[in-house]
Amino acid sequence: MAVNTKSTAEKLKQRTNGQNEVAQRPQGANSVKDLLAMDSYKARFKEVLGQKAPGFMASIINSVNGNPKLQEADPRSVISAAAVAATLDLPVDQNLGFAYIVPYGGKAQFQLGYKGFIQLAMRSGQYSTINATEIYEGELVKQNRLTGDMVIDEDARTSDK
Repeated sequence: MAVNTKSTAEKLKQRTNGQNEVAQRPQGANSVKDLLAMDSYKARFKEVLGQKAPGFMASIINSVNGNPKLQEADPRSVISAAAVAATLDLPVDQNLGFAYIVPYGGKAQFQLGYKGFIQLAMRSGQYSTINATEIYEGELVKQNRLTGDMVIDEDARTSDK
């Protein structure tokens, strides 16, 4: 059975070209900083964050500049991940621990930090107290499983782990 390799090769090339067109960045937008300079992105962040938008956009740029892997990620995916944090009103500064923009396989993704979980839970009004701290071996004396209240004896610590 003869296969027309020219037509198959042309079809493959057409498919590949179509995929490349989708994956290409918009003209003039080669970086996250370029995208954030566009009026449409500024307006969207201002709509979500109000007067906090310029500071938030600066923190996005700082996050990208401080992470070489994030610099290699698709800029639109970085903006998309940051937009999730913006809608939750969580800062993306990795030093604060609320939310992170993390590179995975050439794309950036939003990742909620433990402080972000606490912040969202407190905003919900469903919790009277939330504790987040390390407890070393031997320190926990008693815990009420219903309320979550704990009795801790720091002097009873048996290790640093």
